[in-house]
Amino acid sequence: MKRSYMLIVLLVCVAGLVFGSENGGREKGKASYYAKMFEGRKTANGEIFSNNELTAAHKELPMGTMVRVTNLANGKTIDVRINDRGPFISGRIIDLTEKAFDKIADRKSGVVNVTVQIL
Repeated sequence: MKRSYMLIVLLVCVAGLVFGSENGGREKGKASYYAKMFEGRKTANGEIFSNNELTAAHKELPMGTMVRVTNLANGKTIDVRINDRGPFISGRIIDLTEKAFDKIADRKSGVVNVTVQIL
């Protein structure tokens, strides 16, 4: 019990460092989506990746964190669970599955400006 409590406190602290209070707990940047070549591979937390799920990759947030991604161009949002690490391209803050990306943007755009907020 005490160990679980300490883990929760640690996760909240890490999330606080990533999403500081000075920006309202939001991170702003670019979102992209996974290439098809990752289908069926293991994610950083050991799950099998599927572009048909509502999951995402983030460089620092704890695995299992739920976030709301908002497309700044059209206001559309999607809630996803972090289960992988990335993206590893400069300027990008989150990689979404194709299913998640399709909910907020046209895949033809490739990359969109978003905010990411911990739920």
